[in-house]
Amino acid sequence: MMWQELQKRESDGQTIRLGVSGAGWMGSGFLAAVAYVPGMDVRVLADISLEEARRVFSSVKVPSDMVVESGSVNKANDALRKGKYVITDSYSLAAQLEEIDLVVDVTPSPAIGAETAFSCIENGKDVVMVNIEADVTVGRILRRKAEKAGVLYTVSSGDEPGCLMELWDFVNTLGYEPIAIGKGKNNPLNPDATPETVKNSARKAGKDPYQVASYVDGTKTMFEMTCAANATGCVPMKQGMEGPEADLSTVSQVFSLQEDGGIVPFPGVVDFVQGEAMSGGVFITVRIEDERIRDDLQYLKAGKGKYFTFFRPYHLWFLYLLISIARAYLYHQATLQPLDRSVSDIMTVAKKDLAPGDRLDTFGGYTFFGVNDHARNIQTSGALPVGLAPGAVLNKEIKKGSPILWKDVELDERQTVVQLRRAQDAL
Repeated sequence: MMWQELQKRESDGQTIRLGVSGAGWMGSGFLAAVAYVPGMDVRVLADISLEEARRVFSSVKVPSDMVVESGSVNKANDALRKGKYVITDSYSLAAQLEEIDLVVDVTPSPAIGAETAFSCIENGKDVVMVNIEADVTVGRILRRKAEKAGVLYTVSSGDEPGCLMELWDFVNTLGYEPIAIGKGKNNPLNPDATPETVKNSARKAGKDPYQVASYVDGTKTMFEMTCAANATGCVPMKQGMEGPEADLSTVSQVFSLQEDGGIVPFPGVVDFVQGEAMSGGVFITVRIEDERIRDDLQYLKAGKGKYFTFFRPYHLWFLYLLISIARAYLYHQATLQPLDRSVSDIMTVAKKDLAPGDRLDTFGGYTFFGVNDHARNIQTSGALPVGLAPGAVLNKEIKKGSPILWKDVELDERQTVVQLRRAQDAL
């Protein structure tokens, strides 16, 4: 059992030594969770703000005199051998350290995630990604490079894609035919949402307004469902998906095939539902033709008819990451990996009128939002993948609601994420 193995590692003094990229909201929460789990320990914490990294270690009761600031491999390894902890502003350092077993990225930045993962692969280190934004942007080439290097690249469970992957494995192992996979959106979709429009709700929740706005404007949902699509082969029914209203009493009928009165044109779609009833959960609707199995499922109160929806009513963000880390390190098993072919992608769309010289801000900001589609449609249109949008500078005028294209922006070609994306598109 996983828990028993972790307990043994703890008692033997052989904890899984972790490096982590990101000391923000998710990073601090993850360190708080690790403190209660035997057999693993965060030893290196990377963040652009060393002060924030130091504060996070302090919050989990690491004495200040046990924390060493370093960007040097030799100095960091030496500190770790002495039982100390390392903070750094280098997202590639942990991957280079002998005293680190596995690296985790808990940032929402494709640029940071790509840098972290690529450094791990180059240095022979397994990497677990909470960062679905990086996976959607360059996950296919990162997985390919990891396999060639003999290391593990995986997205974690906890967020909706990883939870859906576990549910996907469950229904397929039982021999059921998936018709639709999806999530319950936590709030009504409003592509015009900005940090200003959501500031009150963000303040009440104790969250960053940009983060909350990325939920409301749909960009986060597009990332989540595109990540799941790229791992399962399921595709959006249309650009931006449907996003119907549904609850547990109606969802199976809503996501039945059109021939049976539902909205799904063919088996294997990815979507989301709106409404409080399924908010925060993930689901897979399946079709079952065998009458005996349908009768058994109906007797077990799993539904009725020939469509049944299996629903997990929660996702546990970075708290569930602990399971994926243990699975990766102890058994060398991935939770979620993208397929080796393009399935879905996310285009960048102007949130307001933009002028030449304008710099795109970030997810949930004032300048753009993301809309998913079939990967081939986005590639054919020349639309800029939304994972490359933050920091891009416009070279032409763009009207509100219009896609922003590759040719409309200047990118920082020195960024690892840009180089990897260009290489991925050339595969």
